[in-house]
Amino acid sequence: MYIVAVFSEMFEGKQNRTPQWQARLIIVCALLSHMVRCQVRYSIPEEMVRGSLIGDLSKHLGLDIRRLKSGRARIVSEEKDCVELNADKGILIVKQRIDREELCGHASPCSFNFEMVLENPMELFSITVEILDINDNSPAFANKEITLNISEVALPGAQFILGSAVDLDVGLNALQSYSLKPSTHFTLKEQTFADGGKYVEMVLQSPLDREEECEMSLTLTAADGGNPRRTGTVSIKVNVLDANDNAPIFSQAVYKASVLENSPKGTLVATVIATDADVGSNGQLEYYIDQLTQQNAMVFTLNPSSGEIRVSGLLDYEKTKQFQINVIAKDIGGLSKSCKVVIEVIDVNDNPPVIALTSFSNTIPEDSPQGTTVAIVNVKDLDSGQNGNVNCSIDHSLPFKIKSSLANYYTLLTNSVLDREVVSEYNVTVTAVDNGLPSLRHNKTLRIRISDVNDNVPVFDKSEYTARIFENNSPGVSIGLVHAKDEDWGQNAGVSYFLEESQVGGNSIASLISINSVTGLIYAVRSFDYEQIKAFEFQVKAQDGGSPSLNSNVTIKLIIQDQNDNTPQVLYPVPTSSLVAEMVPRSADVGYLVTKVVAVDMDSGQNAWLSYKLQKATDRPLFEVGLQNGEIRTVRQVNDKDVVKQKLTVVVADNGEPSRSATVNMNVAVANSFPEVISEFTDFTHDTDYSDNLTFYLVLALAVVSFLFISCVLVIISVKIYRWRQSRNFHSNLPVIPYYPPRYSDAGGTGTLQQVYNYEVCMTTDTRKSDCKFARPFSQNVLIMGPSSTMTRGHATLQPSQNEKSFLDDPDSPEQVRR
Repeated sequence: MYIVAVFSEMFEGKQNRTPQWQARLIIVCALLSHMVRCQVRYSIPEEMVRGSLIGDLSKHLGLDIRRLKSGRARIVSEEKDCVELNADKGILIVKQRIDREELCGHASPCSFNFEMVLENPMELFSITVEILDINDNSPAFANKEITLNISEVALPGAQFILGSAVDLDVGLNALQSYSLKPSTHFTLKEQTFADGGKYVEMVLQSPLDREEECEMSLTLTAADGGNPRRTGTVSIKVNVLDANDNAPIFSQAVYKASVLENSPKGTLVATVIATDADVGSNGQLEYYIDQLTQQNAMVFTLNPSSGEIRVSGLLDYEKTKQFQINVIAKDIGGLSKSCKVVIEVIDVNDNPPVIALTSFSNTIPEDSPQGTTVAIVNVKDLDSGQNGNVNCSIDHSLPFKIKSSLANYYTLLTNSVLDREVVSEYNVTVTAVDNGLPSLRHNKTLRIRISDVNDNVPVFDKSEYTARIFENNSPGVSIGLVHAKDEDWGQNAGVSYFLEESQVGGNSIASLISINSVTGLIYAVRSFDYEQIKAFEFQVKAQDGGSPSLNSNVTIKLIIQDQNDNTPQVLYPVPTSSLVAEMVPRSADVGYLVTKVVAVDMDSGQNAWLSYKLQKATDRPLFEVGLQNGEIRTVRQVNDKDVVKQKLTVVVADNGEPSRSATVNMNVAVANSFPEVISEFTDFTHDTDYSDNLTFYLVLALAVVSFLFISCVLVIISVKIYRWRQSRNFHSNLPVIPYYPPRYSDAGGTGTLQQVYNYEVCMTTDTRKSDCKFARPFSQNVLIMGPSSTMTRGHATLQPSQNEKSFLDDPDSPEQVRR
């Protein structure tokens, strides 16, 4: 093929006969004349200095040094002139330093070919030099630190992209492995891009718990296989966030787009779309460009809300024909997913400053001292001279300042005291402006969150609380509510309520009052009695959840309100006394003071206001009782018709709602002398209730006696009628139809009774004393069948009962005499 190419150029009539072309022609002629005698291959390591020996050609080709000189030996090569021939010594040496990475890149094996030509006669020798790789490059990461925000509800197996390290060596000297320390929660996993490139992901191995460890520092190490072994490291800062369990998902794994080189700023290049199954704030996504590919995307900006990628700088097709950007979609909880965006630059026909975020702490505590470093940014401008000089600035009204630290690096520092309760978040826009005309600028907004520090004590709504509760309350009833507010956030703002230990009337406050530590609702532990405790004070402590915690106290005054729960108590006269208490002379005038009822009520206020009323009196028009003072006085003149024995019932009622009352009975004698009272009140000491019960029993006895009397009359009438009918049947001339009582039979075998057996029933009002009288039969054939009678076939043996024998066989018995 090589010969064909040379001859084709010859026949095409090309006029440019360059030395390179002449060398090709010589080689072809030598090949055609079979003058290629040998082919030599050398292997040398890279990084050999100039003049280093590659090989002895005279020895390896079997040529004498004189032949090399006489044949004007020279080297013909189309590649880079890296070696030269020392014809005087017949050796091949290094002409200039050889770098395998520069010569071949990642291609392996790496070698270059050239030919040595001799004349007189013409000979051609093919020589191949292979460049062996040495481990002269360490794996390197794009950034010194990677910050990851991971939710504590992230499931084991969740993957977090760390990017990849770059090692320019090949083979065993190339990047071989990654390691992560410490590896308590995470493991590493290598992934492959669609174009064959590799990157590493960090895989969650065990669940995270933000309450145990909210921040972790890891070290990712990339190592090659060379000897000695070379490594490169990057720090990984993991912030564990709360309550988010669904990672965003891109609609495509790889997005492809194209853009013109002279596209103005703001030109929409592509839109990445990711969805999150979560809702609310956890479903709100923020897009940003992965720091590992930030350098590849300096001329683009990504809208963190819409996912739109727009041109933000000048594109230069001559420098970069393609951009590969890793876009990460992150939700509020910190879960993220990445996709690859490949942007092809269409050549048309230049460079604003570019701000790269080197290090950024997006959350700083509010008690950070002045001068605390928040972020370090790197500003670059591909232009030169004044156009490449860039100044960075921020809004001076913000509590931050920016100053130059090193060449092209700026440090964002705090410039004043921060207070999260005043401003909890700042959007600091760093503006980079070059000195060109017209000047070009680039803005980058840093969202800085101020984290809370427990520097505010809980504050109650009131300086003092007053609560009221009625006595006789049910245990557990709600008394009131206290509320304290803490200006801090999160756990530091969580307020718990506690009772301060104190004594009330010898009792611990905890035995009287309880409080809900979460809501601040106060409850009564037991029922209160106004007559024992009318009011007391206690203190409630509000304590936040910070560490160390802060607290404040408030005094609560609890007033017990009275209820009408006590019945009036009669002190005089003594309610248990039933004797004559007072005596009124018959000569008493109108308004004569008989006695006074004295009563008290343990309640207070209107519940203790007592009123008196005369409920029952033997002679009502004679006495009256004072409504307010309880004095019993006569309302008229006593006369002879008034009875001596007077009984009064006085009702004492309070003014509560509902009203409670008590009654007292008293005996009053209307008489002029004490003996008269004694004669009339002989049975007055009995309980009046006895007379009422006696009346009831008398009426009941009268009804029973009347019922028995009527029953006896009916029985007597029935007996008389029965006897009259029996006597009428006995004296009749009509045939007598014998009647056999159930327990009697004819012993003579005639089948008829010759005489009638009569019974006489005698009843008294006391049925337990009634008895039956039996008359003696008129015929001896009539027998009495008692309970002990026995029956035989054809005959009946009848035995009189013992009671019947007692008066039938005794002729002198009273019953027999009556017969």
